[in-house]
Amino acid sequence: MSLGEIGHFLLTPLYYAISAVLIAWHWLFSLVLPYDSGASWVLSIIGLTVVVRAALIPLFVKQINASRNMQLIQPKVKELQKKYGHDREKLAQETMALYRESGTNPFASCLPLLVQSPIFIALFRLIDQAAKHDQANGLLTSQAAFSLGHAKLFGTIPISATFLNNDGLWQVKLLAALLVVAMTATTFTTQRQLMTKNMPSDAMTGPYAQQQKMLLYVLPVVFAVGGIAFPIGVLVYWTTTNVWTMGQQFYVIRRNPAPGTPAFEAKQMRDRAKGVVVVDPAPDDTPADEAPKQPRPPRQQPKRQTKQQRKRSSGPKPRGAEKDDGTSEGKTA
Repeated sequence: MSLGEIGHFLLTPLYYAISAVLIAWHWLFSLVLPYDSGASWVLSIIGLTVVVRAALIPLFVKQINASRNMQLIQPKVKELQKKYGHDREKLAQETMALYRESGTNPFASCLPLLVQSPIFIALFRLIDQAAKHDQANGLLTSQAAFSLGHAKLFGTIPISATFLNNDGLWQVKLLAALLVVAMTATTFTTQRQLMTKNMPSDAMTGPYAQQQKMLLYVLPVVFAVGGIAFPIGVLVYWTTTNVWTMGQQFYVIRRNPAPGTPAFEAKQMRDRAKGVVVVDPAPDDTPADEAPKQPRPPRQQPKRQTKQQRKRSSGPKPRGAEKDDGTSEGKTA
């Protein structure tokens, strides 16, 4: 069995799922648009994106919670780094123990991306094979596969064309370039929104912050470079999912920001303006190095005593001991 056959076998369940959603949306849009038009198929792809992202909402919530927990435990991570910085193995063990105690999964933030990658590949293959070989995969009929593979947007732009493979049409290059820019810009904006609005100041340093900064610049470059080889239909899917992610993240950060972040302060200001009673975050949410210091209680001064009081408190002196007036027992005046 060749590598292509193995890939086709693994993607077959996704072909059926994706084609079922596409056919349903295409039937709906075909009621008002021509069956073979690019607009009906592009809108069907947007509908597919909405269905996929709606199904991924629970994973997105887990991603947001994991990201939030990662931010809140950064002060404790820094303490572990100071304590076990000389012992990498011990540092790794203690860090994983901290993740378990706080219920944090550092890999949960990648779940939506990992789940969407096979869907993205399956849609790419579905459109590509329908355009090049009129091949029907999943629930697509031969007629539907031919329509999908040869549909044209605005009457001139095949949705199966790419920036590199465009049959000399400048319209394809222009639309592909605009979609690649939109895809790159939304990826950058989404990541930057997370870092500038929903990350505490003390979480902006350390390994987690470095990872976020790397993703801020690496992911847009990867999408921009790879985007020139994606069909117009796939670019529409990825740009739509990026816009969905950006809007969904904006909503979550605005409604439920992490304590100690600019978004949290902005929400408190909005709540005060509405007359809502604002409750300060629990002490556990405050980093150790920013915790309010309790004033030290004043030191009590001892009471003044007279000479005779000091004598009585000191008790009887041993025989022969000198008295305060310079005389000793057994001596006569």
